[in-house]
Amino acid sequence: MARRDGGPDRNEQDSGKKPRRSFLGNLLYWGSVLAVWGLIFAVVFFAVFARDLPDTSTLYDVDRQPSITYLDRSGALIAVRGTQMAPPVDLDALPDYVPAAFIAIEDRRFYHHPGFDPIGMSRAMALNLKAGRVVQGGSTITQQLAKNLFLTPDQNLKRKVQELMLAVWLELKFTKKEILALYLNRVYFGAGAYGIEAASQRYFDKSADKLTVGESALLAGLLKAPSRYSPVSESERAATRANVVLNEMVETGAITAAQRDAAVAEPVRVSRTLASQHAQYFIDWLDKQIRGLVGEPTEDMVVETTLDLTLQTDAERAVRRILDRDKGRGVEQAALVALDGEGRVRAMIGGGSYADSQFNRATDARRQAGSAWKPFVYLAAVEAGYTPTTPVVDQPVTIGGWSPRNYSGTFSGQMTLAQAVAQSTNTVAAYVADQVGRDSVARAARRLGVTSEIGLQPSMALGAVEVSPLEMAQAYDAFANGGKRVEAYGISRIRTPSGRVIYQHGTGENGQAINNPSLYYMNQMLRGVITSGSGRSAAIGGRDIAGKTGTTSDYKDAWFVGYTGGFVAAVWVGKDDNKAMRGVTGGSSPAAIWRGFMESALPKLAVQPIPNGPPLPEGWMAPDPVGDMMGQVQDPYAQPLEGEPGPAIVDGQPAPTPAPLPNDQPVIRPTSPQPPVKEAPRSERKPDAVFF
Repeated sequence: MARRDGGPDRNEQDSGKKPRRSFLGNLLYWGSVLAVWGLIFAVVFFAVFARDLPDTSTLYDVDRQPSITYLDRSGALIAVRGTQMAPPVDLDALPDYVPAAFIAIEDRRFYHHPGFDPIGMSRAMALNLKAGRVVQGGSTITQQLAKNLFLTPDQNLKRKVQELMLAVWLELKFTKKEILALYLNRVYFGAGAYGIEAASQRYFDKSADKLTVGESALLAGLLKAPSRYSPVSESERAATRANVVLNEMVETGAITAAQRDAAVAEPVRVSRTLASQHAQYFIDWLDKQIRGLVGEPTEDMVVETTLDLTLQTDAERAVRRILDRDKGRGVEQAALVALDGEGRVRAMIGGGSYADSQFNRATDARRQAGSAWKPFVYLAAVEAGYTPTTPVVDQPVTIGGWSPRNYSGTFSGQMTLAQAVAQSTNTVAAYVADQVGRDSVARAARRLGVTSEIGLQPSMALGAVEVSPLEMAQAYDAFANGGKRVEAYGISRIRTPSGRVIYQHGTGENGQAINNPSLYYMNQMLRGVITSGSGRSAAIGGRDIAGKTGTTSDYKDAWFVGYTGGFVAAVWVGKDDNKAMRGVTGGSSPAAIWRGFMESALPKLAVQPIPNGPPLPEGWMAPDPVGDMMGQVQDPYAQPLEGEPGPAIVDGQPAPTPAPLPNDQPVIRPTSPQPPVKEAPRSERKPDAVFF
């Protein structure tokens, strides 16, 4: 019906409006809008985060550093450094509990998620918020595999998103079984081992298909932090972590409670190679040398060393026993180096515990030598004309304002040079060094193999020289091997696993460092140190032994360096902070370590009596036996022998000039050319000290 004013009817006007959408219509409309925008967001999102995703075609490529395998002189494995890989293990060849251990502790819902686990992530987030720190991760095994294969360890949003994307890709491309196999064959277990087969070989000396329940739990527990839960250096922490894994395995039904209890009761034994941590000091020493010999490794190498693992074990036991015994006297650290007559290192201990400190005190520490230095003084003396029977006088002596005195605080008067050596008489050593020239003493030490800086201050005669145990063993080796200088070494040959030789140690003749009769005299006098002097505690029945004790002021350092025919060992004990021990002398703890080691080692070696060395001069007559050399002079230190004489005393008061030597025993300075020895600038010299 038309309106009177001729305008359109309201009903006609309303009939032109769009009808309202129903609820379903609105749902479809807005769903479409969101879908379009979601698609746009997804395209942009993937464009941003997938732009620099790694190339997944490298899935089966292995990028690793070459491994270096170290063998002892008999071919026994000492250690493997660098990356160790093994052939991929077949998952079906493993006992069921092996992969189950990793699933139980790393990703319990592994078979029920598409690569990432929202439930696990939510649970981990809640626990972390409650604790106020990260106590649990939400990454699945697939995510961990994606990170290990393709990504860097950087922690940021982009890397996490890429990890999720790659995890989903892996789930679409591979079966769960294939993902788990990839994971177990590529994950890092610490100690340079990648993959469960390499880890099983490294830690337990067995293939992965022979792992026990306990061993499987220990390896699964390593993944959280391989160094923190190492069964070698952190055995208690590793055991606690393994128990957590075993409990998780029970909860998931992988094993029964009875199997868990049996696993807990059965001790897990770590490879003897890894457990022998002290040998790692030796390997560290060699590791620094390899680059200089063959350059940066570009392929796997096998290093055949001079070390004897049997002797190394003897050394470890001897050191550990005395460190435990004498810790109440402040003995905190020890070092030991044993060489054969050619300079080959047979045993090396660089400290009390490699796990606690990797600093190698056998090669890198420089400690004052004390009276262990005196053989170089007396070598210079006999080369200058002294003999073991030369009369000397133990009396007050002042040299350049410095007055050394003996432990007893008294003086014994006239004695033979051999007696002065045996009793480690300070005044005689200082006087003799001053007479023959401290430069001559320095040259003698340098000629035998001491490489550290040698100052020429008067106290040098008593051992105010900082040296390493390796240097001392190297220098004393000339007394043990017939007078030849050696250069200590530990690498015999370097080759590839296929046998191609990369480096071979030379076999050149060692030069003569000590001639006769000087060598004969020195060996006789150093035997006297053992038979009737400060080193009596190191004597071994039936063995031809010689050596010298050494102790520095205030008992900060104690040494014993001893030898038999073609075999020498140097032992040092002390503290890293250079603080004093409590009455520890060279004849106590170091001599006890030396004797304990040598008593075990010598029966395994074909050692001979100490050799006489080069031919003696024609017409030369040997002096009386060493016992007669000692004479009947009362030993001022005769007492229940625990060590050599105690700390020397600096006498600040002027002392009388020592009596001259008898006319029939002139002091003769050497006239043969010698390499110059520079005296250290006054500002660089160590403070004068007293030693015995």
